[in-house]
Amino acid sequence: MKVLIVEDERPASENLVEELQAIDDKIDVVAGCNSVDETIRWLNKNPAPDLILMDIQLSDGLSFNIFKACDITCPVIFTTAYDKYLTQAFEYSSIDYLLKPISQDRLKHAIKKYKALRNHFVTNHEQWANGTNGDYGHHSVRSRILVRKGVEFQAVRVEDTGYFFTEHKLVFLVDKENRKYMAEKNNLSELEEELDKNIFYRANRKFIINANYIKRFKPMERSKISVELTLPVSEEIIISQENAASFKKWIAQS
Repeated sequence: MKVLIVEDERPASENLVEELQAIDDKIDVVAGCNSVDETIRWLNKNPAPDLILMDIQLSDGLSFNIFKACDITCPVIFTTAYDKYLTQAFEYSSIDYLLKPISQDRLKHAIKKYKALRNHFVTNHEQWANGTNGDYGHHSVRSRILVRKGVEFQAVRVEDTGYFFTEHKLVFLVDKENRKYMAEKNNLSELEEELDKNIFYRANRKFIINANYIKRFKPMERSKISVELTLPVSEEIIISQENAASFKKWIAQS
């Protein structure tokens, strides 16, 4: 596993290298960058690493600026002394957010999470390529969604999800107990492709709803439809005139 460390404090960088080697001696720290500019230059000249450990506050600005200049496709574990960037960090490729001082147990847990995610996606890709992804053929349908709870992650069963919604460019999941979580997805369109379309429906730009949690629906003016769920929702869910017919067809078949 090839790891890039982005850290402007030398003692912290050296400590990360030592801790990573203690966790897994097969980890290869390919480079250490200490600024936004240096990281951009390195990423533009070298093959992408498997994982990046990245401090947020660097000597020449926030590391978020790196994402604006480079197409980072590998997972990132952010390391910082501040929790104020937590929400912003997960708009990027983050799989974890470690607060300094970083204990070996927290770092070990983050690396374990990375390996689990890597194995999951590699296995799913191989099944898809071989056409052996169960009853779904070539289309992979999610059974669980990764969500954030505080600084930890957990998996929520898709069938226990009442609805998904987006707010401030983040995706949230609300489960059957009306608990709200931040989901590990970039947008609803990406999520929609991974859900069972017999159960979930993209109601509008903001909501994806579960058929099993629809209480009732009623017609509105201009052939729109208002949907009421068994769970409380902060605003009315409206199906547009253009999508009203497809919604009725979907609800009758779901």
